Amino acid sequence: MMPDESLNVIDNSRSRADAVKNRALLLATAKHLFAEQKVADVTMSAVADAAGVGKGTLYRHFENKLELSMALLDEDQRDLQDRALQRMRDEGANVETLKWFIAEVLLFTERNSELLCVGAGENEPIRSLAHPAHWWWRQTIRGLVVHINPQCDADYLADAIFVLLDVHNLYFLQQERGYSLQQVTSHMQNMVENMLR
Repeated sequence: MMPDESLNVIDNSRSRADAVKNRALLLATAKHLFAEQKVADVTMSAVADAAGVGKGTLYRHFENKLELSMALLDEDQRDLQDRALQRMRDEGANVETLKWFIAEVLLFTERNSELLCVGAGENEPIRSLAHPAHWWWRQTIRGLVVHINPQCDADYLADAIFVLLDVHNLYFLQQERGYSLQQVTSHMQNMVENMLR
């Protein structure tokens, strides 16, 4: 290898490391800003400024706020998925694991409620359950239901439980009906347990 070729390899490697570092910084900054303000009030310029990077760097990683929001959701979703798989390995596929999973998904939905409603345009909300990233919730629920009660209609029960976890349902129960997250979780867990008997 010629000396100048090895310099290119080092430069490319440094560029990739910088890109990874910048992406992580932008995600952490956006997460912090979204927690402090409404998602709708945070501009892409504000994210770049708070991160201390140029707008070009931000837009190289995320084309718009929707893409940035989806990346934050994906990060949190992967963490939930890892913990769910670990729980199933440790505790098995049983009613308690399903109740735990429901509680964790409701926590995810509440902490990401604004991100789940961010759309490509002001009047174009994401239909959260239709999003491919959430479909594994339904598949996880179905797998647990089959193990808990092989005689039941697993597809219908999985769908019925799945729709209860939608961000709009949680918003209605909390904001319109006044239930706390703890009440919603407890009632939903009891209802699911009864459905599986």
